[in-house]
Amino acid sequence: MSLLEQLKDQMKVAMRAKAKKRLSTIRMALAAVKQREIDERITLNDDDVLAILVKMVKQRRDAAKQFEDANRQDLVDVELQEITVIEEFLPKPLTSDEIDGLIKSAIAETNATSMQEMGKVMAILKPQVQGRADLGKISGLIKASFSA
Repeated sequence: MSLLEQLKDQMKVAMRAKAKKRLSTIRMALAAVKQREIDERITLNDDDVLAILVKMVKQRRDAAKQFEDANRQDLVDVELQEITVIEEFLPKPLTSDEIDGLIKSAIAETNATSMQEMGKVMAILKPQVQGRADLGKISGLIKASFSA
């Protein structure tokens, strides 16, 4: 079952269960997918839908941090609930050992020796870690491995 089909199926489940907050979050995700399909006049595959969901989680984390800085715990709770629902559709996160192994193999595969070749390493890693790890943290780990 594709990721889009899973979202639609869970929307129906949420409707039957009358889970309003869950339903609204899933509808928001489906709306983002549909918007991109209409804007680009394409049908999205699982990788594209995954990228949209990852972006949505990142946006909500940023918003939650800003609301927390503004002492708006009620809004922080809403953002965290939405993150929880969206993350159900993302693949299982990678452990730090798995990330280290992927970085080492990507560096070995590209024969990268300096920061100038970081783009090559990221190009190999991005499809492998999409939705399973924060690319910003991965980037930091790659930089650390080059400076070590």
